[in-house]
Amino acid sequence: MDKRVTGLGGFFFKTEDPDHIKDWYKTHLGIPTDAYGWTFWWKDEQGNKCSTQWSPFKADTTYFSPSEKQFMMNFRVENLVELLEVLKKEGVTIVGEMEEYSYGKFGWILDPEGNKIELWEPIDSAFE
Repeated sequence: MDKRVTGLGGFFFKTEDPDHIKDWYKTHLGIPTDAYGWTFWWKDEQGNKCSTQWSPFKADTTYFSPSEKQFMMNFRVENLVELLEVLKKEGVTIVGEMEEYSYGKFGWILDPEGNKIELWEPIDSAFE
């Protein structure tokens, strides 16, 4: 498998008050937040439009489970199905089943320290 991670798809973190945190970042750092946080739009080496999501989650979210950590990274990947098969063969802990939406496929793994990592095969054109 040639490519695995192709970019940072998102950074998600827990906070007691997501709306307050979004307002703070908007006020003090000029981040134009919305209901989900902020979507950074950029272009890859081939000129394709891509996105990276920054999102605060409520402190009691179960979305990061089974990890107990305060954050979760999302990495953009190519061919998620193949990557999950390779990672499983390599002994990486796979969390749950792959999910597919109109904007891409998602899978989850744990690193050796229990950090949950979301793997995303995006369909960036879905955001246009």
